[in-house]
Amino acid sequence: MPYRKTVASLVAAAAMLGTSSVSYAATDISWWHAMGGRLGEVVNEISTGYNASQDACNLTPVFKGTYEETLTAGIAAFRAGEQPNILQVFDAGAATIIGAKGAVIPAQDILENAGADFDINDYIEGVRNFYADSDGKMIGMPFNSSTPILYYNEDALKKAGVEAPKTWEDFQAIAPKLKEAGYVPLAQSHLPWIFTENFKSRHNQQFATNNNGYDGAKGTKLIFGEPIKNHFKAVKGWLDDGLFGYYGTGWGDNQTPFNEGKVAMWLGSSGSFGGISKTVEFPFSATYLPYWDAVEGAGTGTFIGGAALFSMAGKADEENKCVASFFEYLTSPEVQYMWHKETGYVPITNAAYELAKKDGHYDRAPAAEIGIKQLTLPGGEWTKGYRMGFYVQIRDIMNREYGKVLSGDASVDDAFATIEADGNKLLERFAKTSGN
Repeated sequence: MPYRKTVASLVAAAAMLGTSSVSYAATDISWWHAMGGRLGEVVNEISTGYNASQDACNLTPVFKGTYEETLTAGIAAFRAGEQPNILQVFDAGAATIIGAKGAVIPAQDILENAGADFDINDYIEGVRNFYADSDGKMIGMPFNSSTPILYYNEDALKKAGVEAPKTWEDFQAIAPKLKEAGYVPLAQSHLPWIFTENFKSRHNQQFATNNNGYDGAKGTKLIFGEPIKNHFKAVKGWLDDGLFGYYGTGWGDNQTPFNEGKVAMWLGSSGSFGGISKTVEFPFSATYLPYWDAVEGAGTGTFIGGAALFSMAGKADEENKCVASFFEYLTSPEVQYMWHKETGYVPITNAAYELAKKDGHYDRAPAAEIGIKQLTLPGGEWTKGYRMGFYVQIRDIMNREYGKVLSGDASVDDAFATIEADGNKLLERFAKTSGN
């Protein structure tokens, strides 16, 4: 979706109409985000670039802390009538902000109302549905989008005389050789995201009733089943046999041993590519998230993690037009490619992906393309994601119970029974709260 200053030009023309001899002030809009460190610097660069690209709107980015802190601040501000124009909300919080009645204007409506060209098919397959409603209307504008992939230490695999696994059956065959070569074969950094949500997608398995929650909160309940339970039983066996390392719930707790060369393979975010490239001292590459070949229908694509930008309701038309013009700028091929190169997050549009290929980015860094390729794998009925309220708390329950499984304090069956019971209570409470 090339940025042609379409909306920005309309905004500027309206502002100058009949005032050729009178100066006018740009319309101010604000963007609350959760991008710290280098990511925050790139957010500032994007904002500066947008402001320089036109003179009708002035965007101010504001760092509000963690994902959870940013969501909490955004909801509190909306209730007080002091909301920003744009709020970044992470994947697990999407249902909360969408379920807050009257809090957001769908990104698709913001763009179309401003006269922008919008076609959801411009967005790559694994991106376009996660922040859309059950009818396919895009509610949130995908921003920092990523998907879980398998990174591997090329020296470790070479020493063990093995190749990166395509399936979990492959992993079970090569893991003892990696252990014999002196490595912990595998670690991962987010059990709910990688081994639950994207396990469901990779195997085209239903995750919840009501179309994975997209068709409404009332009556939505978690669905697990034997494939995922069998997977966790296998994971516990790998841990007991020294074929899997679990270092806690912290992302860095599990990535650091891979960066240090102690773990041969690590399941993490495709958005971690940029950081790994600057950190590790060994050659590395990446491949798709493995799946169980024995599960019928397995091998489908994954969906995105990360976060999206939501246009908050209750703002003046002029401000909404500026939000639309910024969304156009943000999704331009050039800006998306810059974001992709600088951070490792995937470019969200097909045009930006094509620009990256044309520029030779993946010839120079093949691993940087794995996340996008995985997101464009054939999908299935259950591969577009999920929409469940109070899901941040449900993830906490998962982490608690998975920790009990791995420590030997609970069986897999008991842990999943608890996750279902406690998680469904939260879903029921959310349905009553949201009225959906």
